Amino acid sequence: MRLTDYFASHPVFTTEELKNWLGRRDSHNPWTRKALLAYHEKQGRLRRARRGLYYVVPPGANPENFPADAYLLAAKMTSDAILAYHTALEFHGKAYSIFEELQYLTGHAARPVTFRDHRFKPVRFPGKLDSDRKRFFSVKEMDRAGITVAVTSLERTLVDVLARPDLGGGWEEIWRSLEMVEFFDAEAVVEYAMLLENATTAAKVGFFLEQHQETLMIEDSYIERLHARRPRNPHYLTRGERGGQLVPDWNLVVPDEVLERSWERET
Repeated sequence: MRLTDYFASHPVFTTEELKNWLGRRDSHNPWTRKALLAYHEKQGRLRRARRGLYYVVPPGANPENFPADAYLLAAKMTSDAILAYHTALEFHGKAYSIFEELQYLTGHAARPVTFRDHRFKPVRFPGKLDSDRKRFFSVKEMDRAGITVAVTSLERTLVDVLARPDLGGGWEEIWRSLEMVEFFDAEAVVEYAMLLENATTAAKVGFFLEQHQETLMIEDSYIERLHARRPRNPHYLTRGERGGQLVPDWNLVVPDEVLERSWERET
């Protein structure tokens, strides 16, 4: 297999991945790797998105403006990257809007990276996900351009964006996006919400499922399990936000825009 064949099957790759590929072909000299990368970058065949991360420019394309696959870049930002939050909604084709910021979960101390029009934002795993089993709960491996990408399932993403609305684009975007999903595995939703051990998150998820119980065909037992984990005292749907109405069943203070679905009046 020639290097050009490798490029054809790896539109985005890290230098570590290339090193391993060359190593299997008895090419362990790091200077050889650096020389190859430098040569193909000079020829316009490769472009660097950040240190150690490259994408391939197809023959005939302009290397200065060829649109690299942002989801593949995000998935390669760290060795353990998992596309999550609003980016997961986009990847699954269930986002109401497309954002220029891409979010990924990682256990590494990574920093945000800006490349062209996109910002790649690392997000640390929630503290309660303290083992690999929990961190990779309801994570799917999906194919994109021949590359395996780790992305949170729609069930996990539902919980994640309700827990972190700042990473979901705000309540209107979250509601509109989640309402594009025709079916959720309620058991997976509830099990993941319980893993987080956060009463407010359990209440948020329960409130959303109750609001959509008929359309999503959610059985009462799932609502009841979440209801048992609700906070004892009123909590705001968004931390630090004031205003809204108390929903006593869930001990949640919910913004008027969510209760009244104010965005529907604006369209």
